[in-house]
Amino acid sequence: MHDIRHWRDFLHYFQSASYTQKFLRRCYRSMPGSDVKSYDNCYPFMYYLEQGEIYYKQAEDSPLSIKPILLFYGFIHFIKAVVLTTDPNYPETTTVLAHGITSRKRKKQQYRFLHDEVKIQKNGLFTHFSSLHFDLKHLEGEKYKMEDLLDQIPEMADSFSVLMKKTTMFPFTEGRLSIEENLLNHFHWTPDSFRQHHSSLPEGIHWEGQDTLSTTLRNEALPFRWNRQEGKLALPAIKNEASSLPEVLIHYAILYNLSMIARYETEWWMELLKNRTTEDYPFILAFITLTTEKGPSLLGELLENKMKQEGE
Repeated sequence: MHDIRHWRDFLHYFQSASYTQKFLRRCYRSMPGSDVKSYDNCYPFMYYLEQGEIYYKQAEDSPLSIKPILLFYGFIHFIKAVVLTTDPNYPETTTVLAHGITSRKRKKQQYRFLHDEVKIQKNGLFTHFSSLHFDLKHLEGEKYKMEDLLDQIPEMADSFSVLMKKTTMFPFTEGRLSIEENLLNHFHWTPDSFRQHHSSLPEGIHWEGQDTLSTTLRNEALPFRWNRQEGKLALPAIKNEASSLPEVLIHYAILYNLSMIARYETEWWMELLKNRTTEDYPFILAFITLTTEKGPSLLGELLENKMKQEGE
């Protein structure tokens, strides 16, 4: 099967109930009752994808004020489809129907989006998805600041550089990252300490000589991030609480918070969109523009990998 290059590329495969059931049967082949489960889940899987696409199409044609709500619900519908490939009993209990993440009460005075936080709950879709697909089982109670989450998205590096004079990424150029003086000064490392810190590298990244990291990867390999817009791997310049989160979970957390703001903090939200008095607006706009394509693409890649694993 050819690599999926656009997130809508994977949808047409699942417009056939016959194909979808065969695909799910392969996903469940090591589980008892795979025939029955694949039959039962065939249409829910197809409907999750269909509903998710509808939300994204509506978001593309909608004003910014309601985009976060539509994007978030489109995103979680795609996640539910991905979850169903691994958990044939989803949703087995009502606990997994919650979002799995909460946002704190907002202060009306001098509230800043970049300083806001979300907190991971014990149960819910975020937690279930994180455990199933990334083996992250101990996220309950973790808090993530919006700025820290955005720091870890490579396409946001220009926004941080221009608006805050902050370096957040060191990009690979033509598959190589030279360990130069500006990089070493940023981390306060010597060449030896940098190599020692990166002695254990993800598969697909290796040392080329003494001072160059080299790769042919075209996907995220933590702690390295994939810049989809530029087709480059990047080394985050900042290590924070979000450094260990796969980017798809970062999009989930930010979209959740923005959707809650758009729904329940209407006065602050509309004033932000109209007055644009802080850097919050350009950061939010840049993220919304990015996630409209990259969010579902990240989930499409998970589904594509599943199709490859199951011999599709």
